[in-house]
Amino acid sequence: MDIKNAMYLFDLENGDIIGVDEAGRGPLAGPVVAAVAKLKKYDEKLEKINDSKKLSEKIREELFDIIMENFYIGVGIADVNEIDEINILNATFLAMRRAIKQIEKEVSFEKVLVDGNHKIREYDGEQLPIVKGDSKSLAIAAASIIAKVTRDRMMLETAKIYPEYVFEKHKGYGTKAHREIILEKGPIEKIHRKSFLKKILGE
Repeated sequence: MDIKNAMYLFDLENGDIIGVDEAGRGPLAGPVVAAVAKLKKYDEKLEKINDSKKLSEKIREELFDIIMENFYIGVGIADVNEIDEINILNATFLAMRRAIKQIEKEVSFEKVLVDGNHKIREYDGEQLPIVKGDSKSLAIAAASIIAKVTRDRMMLETAKIYPEYVFEKHKGYGTKAHREIILEKGPIEKIHRKSFLKKILGE
């Protein structure tokens, strides 16, 4: 039995679940995006699903449509202002709660499998944190791909508005090139996370 089927079985063993993951906790710019996923029906096309960080951008884009067809999906976003106001961890939990609220309108579930070692703060439902959950749970892995592709697409739109910051290349992450652009041109209001730039700007 291959690892992808094992991920599906892992979810079955945990009962009536949804999986939740996020993208964008580390970047210097852009929102944090969370997604939740609940499988409708297992299909062999889902066997390519894995932790989004282990997949190429091309494969993630291909899987995005397959996941949208075969899973119930909820997406939640916390913007840069919220990240700066309540810190990135709390903003991540906020995005996750928003994603869960969205999927609740469409489908019921009994338990949330959360990628990582933290329970979602201020969420009262049953939940189970799973370290490296995006390589163990099919639902978490699907959510990780949806969150990553959604966020990347948002950053590509930002790149069109601010072409000189080349967001299409770094997606807001703190690459050497991105840091140099920030030092040269300054941060963009409502795009860059002020709380993440203090060391770079020497504040």
